[in-house]
Amino acid sequence: MELPVLKDLPHLTYTDGDLSIELNILGNREYTKISYPVKYGVFSRLETRDFIMEFTLNHEIRHARGKTENWLHPQEWLKRTRGNDWIYYSTGGYAGVFESIGEYYLPNLMYTTNSLLGGRPFAEPEVIRLSENWHRTLAGVDFNRPDMPGPVREWVDKILAKTPADLEKKASALFDICGERTTVLPPDARHSDYDVIPLTLSDGCLYKCRFCKVKNKKAFAPRSKENIRGQLQALRDLYGDDLINYNSLFLGEHDALNAPDDLILFAAQTAYDTLEFGRGIMTRPALYFFGSVDAVLNAPDDLFKELSALPFSTCINIGLESADPETLEKIGKPVTAEKVTMAFHRMQEINKTCQKVEMTCNFIMDEGLPAGHTTAMMALVRDSLRFTQPKGSVYLSPLRFGRPSREVLFDFYHLKTRSRLPMFLYIIQRL
Repeated sequence: MELPVLKDLPHLTYTDGDLSIELNILGNREYTKISYPVKYGVFSRLETRDFIMEFTLNHEIRHARGKTENWLHPQEWLKRTRGNDWIYYSTGGYAGVFESIGEYYLPNLMYTTNSLLGGRPFAEPEVIRLSENWHRTLAGVDFNRPDMPGPVREWVDKILAKTPADLEKKASALFDICGERTTVLPPDARHSDYDVIPLTLSDGCLYKCRFCKVKNKKAFAPRSKENIRGQLQALRDLYGDDLINYNSLFLGEHDALNAPDDLILFAAQTAYDTLEFGRGIMTRPALYFFGSVDAVLNAPDDLFKELSALPFSTCINIGLESADPETLEKIGKPVTAEKVTMAFHRMQEINKTCQKVEMTCNFIMDEGLPAGHTTAMMALVRDSLRFTQPKGSVYLSPLRFGRPSREVLFDFYHLKTRSRLPMFLYIIQRL
């Protein structure tokens, strides 16, 4: 049965020689793990002899791929984020990518991050041409086709009108609504292809750990309900027609779980209602946010039961980092190993008792950490569990940015085979 929102989005096609345009394509309605390119929601596509470009319902470029022999791989593509970054999705030859990150495609980022995988696609001339000069390339297409239907011509005019400067301005508007750019997304947001709408529930974090490169220096402070309502209305206006392609929410910034219980529940439900996730294209709405060790220990059981009753599947990612006292001291994380251990065990209990809530955690990894770090971590993720668990992923985050290491990658695979929880690399990605 056709969705009500699709009635005003007729599917149209136009082909003339080497130019092909298809409007309002309905892609997958559910995020999935699959080893070939999948596009989600409703979008439009323009194809020439040399490239393919895909556009949102706001007529903004979203995906691009070259078709010449110089393009790296026919199943690899560029994706533009809401923060106006380009990401190059590579197959990695498929070998080891899924085992490493839980996804079949590897995101290669334009900025320095902690990834141990991937090459340098943004140094390739064809990738540069599309990511940096896509609008000039688009403007160079001969759209002077006398037989082009009016709706198609109107669509062409609208995509040509969206310049790189316009897209940069819109990204800045998004950051202004939230207070600043989201510098790190939870690793679990991969389940929604990182297509999340950011809502700032609280600013800052509790600990200000010395090792951390992605968090700010602001003191932890929850936002007001009035502020949250204002953000949501502004987000609704900013996302515009393309809002129907979103069903996932990120509650920022770095420790939303530490906010008052009623504020968390208010923000999630109000976002669901205001952004109308229930009437959109994508199914199975998702909620993502971070939490701290103390937030896990202090949160009442009722909070997780109430989260489980919301119309979301919820993933809460906790930065444990280490259960070894010497390592915690070395990285400047002001919690005790005993608290980390208690938080880990509470997370496992929540995972068992709350069907629609998944607690995941992060541990750091680096060649220079004390030997006790790995021993203490494996005591939790292997020795403390009697059986292999399907829920409660453990993410290992390399400490160093821009420093791929075969040795660290080898260590990861060794640890993964021993863990009784799903274990993946955490590639730090911003919005």
